Amino acid sequence: MTVCEYRAGLEGIPATQSSISFVDGQRGILEYRGIPVEELAQKSNFVETAYLLIWGRLPTQAELESFEHEIRHHRRLKYRIRDMMKCFPEGGHPMDALQACAAALGLFYSRRALDDPAYINAAVIRLLAKIPTMVAAFQLMRKGNDPVQPRDDLGYSANFLYMLNEKEPDPFAAQILDVCLILHAEHTINASTFSAMVTASTLTDPYAVVASAVGTLAGPLHGGANEEVISMLEEIGSVENVRAYVDHCIETKSKIMGFGHRVYKVKDPRAIILQDLAEQLFEKYGMDQFYDVAVALERVVNEKMGHKGIHANVDYYSGLVYRKLGIPTDLFTPVFAVSRIAGWLAHWKEQLNENRIFRPTQIYTGTHAAPYVSINER
Repeated sequence: MTVCEYRAGLEGIPATQSSISFVDGQRGILEYRGIPVEELAQKSNFVETAYLLIWGRLPTQAELESFEHEIRHHRRLKYRIRDMMKCFPEGGHPMDALQACAAALGLFYSRRALDDPAYINAAVIRLLAKIPTMVAAFQLMRKGNDPVQPRDDLGYSANFLYMLNEKEPDPFAAQILDVCLILHAEHTINASTFSAMVTASTLTDPYAVVASAVGTLAGPLHGGANEEVISMLEEIGSVENVRAYVDHCIETKSKIMGFGHRVYKVKDPRAIILQDLAEQLFEKYGMDQFYDVAVALERVVNEKMGHKGIHANVDYYSGLVYRKLGIPTDLFTPVFAVSRIAGWLAHWKEQLNENRIFRPTQIYTGTHAAPYVSINER
């Protein structure tokens, strides 16, 4: 076997073959199963998009109705999971709570019948249905309140906002969130998806697969970046401070959150759609005080760093959208997980088709034949 060139972070090294999604970072293209994400954002909904990703094709009307029906009627949590959540510390991060809850599902549905289509279908339904309930339940429980029970008559995104805010949402707000979920549903072999695939390759249960992916998504360099964008905008404070902030970041070689992407060298196509969603929300519900700061910051970054291929990514405008929808800042990443569950499950299912456990090699940089030194001589 030939030892390949070492690349930090496996940058540019193919880890699998997949038909789930496609990215062209030079032209700003993102497709799910060959369909442009812009078209899905305009014409589809999150549940239909999840079906497309996981099962590999758009459903018929009957298939979609059956899929939606099953999800609606599996949203509730077992009382033992709710009791467990009551013991979580109020100051704990929601992503840590979500990882624990996703793993706990495996205790109740731990039969690993990965060759049984009925088992795979049931796992897909449970995870798509229950993850949003877990996120909303923890939000209310950490404030000392009982969780709001899901409503079978509400759609996926409307029900999530209802459980989160304890009131039925404006259909327009629910539609905006649904588009956000579509945009975040899948993005090839990113860090959390790769984590899910490695875990899946051991043939463990899908609940452990999702729990491992949630843990990976929690990092600020992955799903946590949109939280950092809001903090950055608040720190900048006003349009007048933008140029000095960018100059300082360039001088100190500090990262400007929400800009740059390992793949995209143009503006992230999802960021384009999210900015439009933000403007629609602000027109209907009032401006966010930091939107002008965000627009000015993007303009200055493009001026100074655009020639390096550094542009706004999906995290840049998503936080402003979520905040206007009444979602707390530390729930931004759990909402990302609610969406990305579709992509994780798609890759889990694809991994099972031609599974081989991941076992990469390494380049050893240590010493050889080193002597053992007794403790009294160290």
